[in-house]
Amino acid sequence: MSKGRLEAFSDGVLAIIITIMVLELKVPHGTGIAHLKPLIPVFASYLLSFVFIGIYWNNHHHLFQFVHKVNGNVLWANMHLLFWLSLIPFSTSWMGENEFTAWPVATYGIILWVAGLAYYILVRILLAIHPEDSPLAIAIGKDVKGMVSLALYTLAIPLAFISPVASSVLYVIVAAIWFIPDRRLENLAK
Repeated sequence: MSKGRLEAFSDGVLAIIITIMVLELKVPHGTGIAHLKPLIPVFASYLLSFVFIGIYWNNHHHLFQFVHKVNGNVLWANMHLLFWLSLIPFSTSWMGENEFTAWPVATYGIILWVAGLAYYILVRILLAIHPEDSPLAIAIGKDVKGMVSLALYTLAIPLAFISPVASSVLYVIVAAIWFIPDRRLENLAK
C-alpha cells in the first residue's frame, strides 16, 4: 500500500470523527439565548475535542510528508491510533453532557493518553523502517513534546477525581502545546 492511501484513509476517518462529534450537538428547546446556557459544557467539550482532532490531523499530515515507505506494521500502528481517536466522540459527549464531572473527565484523559501513546508507537515504527539519518529521524529527534504530553495526561487522569476543572486545564495545556504544527517537521520541510 502506498503512503497516499494510508493518508487518504486516515483523513476520511478523522473527518467522520468530527462529523460524529458535531451531530452530538443537540438543538436547544426554545428560542431565547438563555436556552443555550445548558449547552455551554457540551460545546466546550466539542471545541476541545475538535482542536485535538485537528492537532492529530495536522501532525499526521506533517509526519507523513517525510515518510518514504510504509509496511504492515505501519498500517496496524495507524489503525491503532485511529481506533483510539474514534473513541473521542464518545468521551466528548459523556464529558459535556455531565458537565465535566470526575469519571467522564478521567475517561476523556485515558482516551487522550492512549491516543498519544498510539501516535508515539506509530512514529517509532516509522523510524524503524527509515534510516537513522533520514529527514524523518532528524525531525523527530527526542520527541520532548510527545513525552511532556503523555506526562500531563498521566497527571490529569487521577487529578480528575480531585478537581475535574484542573484536569481539564491540563488537557487544554496539552492542546496549546500542540496547536502549532510540529515545527521540527515544518522547519525541515523548507
